Amino acid sequence: MRAVGLIVEYNPFHNGHAYHLQASKEAAKADVVIAVMSGNFLQRGEPALVSKWYRTQMALLNGVDLVFELPYCFAVQKAATFANGAVSLLEAAGCESLCFGSESGDISAFLRTISFLEEKQQLFNENIKHHMGKGVSYPKAIALAYQQLSGSKDFLDLAKPNNILGFQYCKAIVDQNSRLEPLTVTRKNADYHDEHFTSETIASATSIRKAIFSEEPKAAKKIGQFVPEPTNRLLQQYKQQFGGFHRWGNYWDLLQYKLITSAPEELKEVYEMEEGLENRLIEAAHQSTNFQEYMERIKTKRYTWTRLQRLSVHALTNTKKTEMNNVPEKAAYLRLLGMTQAGKEYLNKMKKHFSLPLVAKLSSFKEKEILLDIRAARTYAMVFPKTIRTQMLYQEYQQPPIFIQK
Repeated sequence: MRAVGLIVEYNPFHNGHAYHLQASKEAAKADVVIAVMSGNFLQRGEPALVSKWYRTQMALLNGVDLVFELPYCFAVQKAATFANGAVSLLEAAGCESLCFGSESGDISAFLRTISFLEEKQQLFNENIKHHMGKGVSYPKAIALAYQQLSGSKDFLDLAKPNNILGFQYCKAIVDQNSRLEPLTVTRKNADYHDEHFTSETIASATSIRKAIFSEEPKAAKKIGQFVPEPTNRLLQQYKQQFGGFHRWGNYWDLLQYKLITSAPEELKEVYEMEEGLENRLIEAAHQSTNFQEYMERIKTKRYTWTRLQRLSVHALTNTKKTEMNNVPEKAAYLRLLGMTQAGKEYLNKMKKHFSLPLVAKLSSFKEKEILLDIRAARTYAMVFPKTIRTQMLYQEYQQPPIFIQK
């Protein structure tokens, strides 16, 4: 059975994801689709709209056959670390290929760019250091350094968000000497960060979330044309069951409490806390009335909004430098969140060849590497009423993989 791998967040699963999934399966001539999916906190430093269990159901009902969780130590990270963890999981799960969406749509451009930058590595690093010395953010410094070196239309446009992630996926494949074949399909219609609907059927996850949280009823109802029926149904079910969706505003009280009751020396130990940021965060927490205001107070030219959101997630989950700095470059386990009948058949045939331990239920896995995932799940559940919170905490330990028979 040929398997194609996808690296996803599905926040939520929408029509653009459905197109990417089907195009990936066709491009790879695959029998099954395996998704590595972020858990309850995402790469850009945000809580997921709905829990990983609901997003797993969305994935399985819309064509994915197996869903593995990308551990917290890779999920809430810069693009290179995110990619390394995800690629290592797809390799361990026996995938022949990895297919990602990009603005480029040309895999040869990704491979040419990687070879070019490997040849110019020393100069590239010097240019990055030069631009960062001028006070710009790391992502901006990378883009400027790359522009200085390339100047050719044959290379990749690294100013585009999906191209950036795709580049890191391809680089991780090369660096890990992985057997995965990289494939890409052109992203359709909506840009990654679009906040408004610009098509009749395809919209970005950003614009869909904005509509969901809109106080205008018509905007919230309109999302049905941009997501498959199972997604729409599960979103309504989640809202009915849990009373709403997740966003940073729900966690502001918890974060504010953490910041104003912690000494600077304590916060200094939080992962990604650098250059006196702990003092800036404490001051902003005292002065701000909501998360948006807090973010606007701590934002600087040097640190991107995303970087500071990730730092805030690490503060919220009390994730320490000592924990994250000891994380290996590759993932240590395959945590199974869900499967279809085809996925189950693939597992039965292939799991003995997996290069990592398969975790089907947390209560049966005692390794320390998974403690960060448990803490993240507990933190995510803290905004629910007590009865629901208890239920969700229990689910994290006892929930077997979701099975969808199609």
